[in-house]
Amino acid sequence: MDYRDLSDQFTAERLRTIERRLARIERRTNVIAAAANVGLYQFWRRKLRPRLWTPEQYSSRRLRIRPKYRLQRVPDAPPQIAMVTPSLNQGNFIRATIDSVLQQNYPKLAYVVRDGGSADETSQILQSYGGKVRWRSEPDTGQASAVNRGFGEVTGEIMGYLNSDDTLLPGTLAYIAEAFRDDPETDVVYGHRIFIDHHGFEIGRCILPPHHPETLKWADYIPQETLFWRRRVWEAVGPFDESFDFAMDWDFVLRAQTGGFRFKRLPRFLACFRYHDQQKTMDMMDDVGTDEMRRIRARYLGDVPGHYEIRHAISGYLLRQVVFDWIYRLRLAKY
Repeated sequence: MDYRDLSDQFTAERLRTIERRLARIERRTNVIAAAANVGLYQFWRRKLRPRLWTPEQYSSRRLRIRPKYRLQRVPDAPPQIAMVTPSLNQGNFIRATIDSVLQQNYPKLAYVVRDGGSADETSQILQSYGGKVRWRSEPDTGQASAVNRGFGEVTGEIMGYLNSDDTLLPGTLAYIAEAFRDDPETDVVYGHRIFIDHHGFEIGRCILPPHHPETLKWADYIPQETLFWRRRVWEAVGPFDESFDFAMDWDFVLRAQTGGFRFKRLPRFLACFRYHDQQKTMDMMDDVGTDEMRRIRARYLGDVPGHYEIRHAISGYLLRQVVFDWIYRLRLAKY
């Protein structure tokens, strides 16, 4: 046998072995690269997704607000503000809600708590306030009914309601009064919200872009606990429609918007939305909430759009929300 043939055969075998190894390495590299790309995609997807309706954004932390909130001064000749708190079996949270209203120290506040006949400690808590809080506990037909009855008992140039598990931030009422005074053409205002957990610790923040009327027809992005309006709006389009249990706020603001009233998103955190397991919003979303939202979309859009149509219609607003959110997170804007 020619030794040169053996040498060539040995070299060819080694080359094939090396090629097979290189092929295996290449396949593994491709898998790793693909996984890295997916991971990178998921990373940026999480970072750039809208946090408009995402309460749990980070681990719970102590609620912090800027010192100027507590230093907010009540304007001269302040308007009277009428506020209602509807309540039903929220004894765990209602004291924090009431305290957040009373500690505003707003001089012209007409405030009433309308309890639907709670079976927990709510009545005892309300009694503990003595004459500091006006309240009534009796059966009603739901949240809209409680709010409507409450506004039948209190009057004010400015109106708003706060659910019994949410809280106002310090200085909110004085800031709202000043905002309405400085812009007499504005009829409805709302602002940024903070998400808090069962214990009142912060778990997220929602930064909103300026008001966008067309998007509001497709989705309700207005934080209810930050919403205030002039009495002329209530007289024109109120009260709340008691056929709604979930979407009463969305129905109300759309009636106001359709009526030609002017909306404005204020550049400030105004209130905290409490996220917890027992809240009505979460319990009703799947069944009652979905049906009521279909009713509203059919009324204002002419039909019931599909999920893809809704996402497409609100995509521009959501993109602006992401931009405003990142501007805030990068500390390029302060509220």
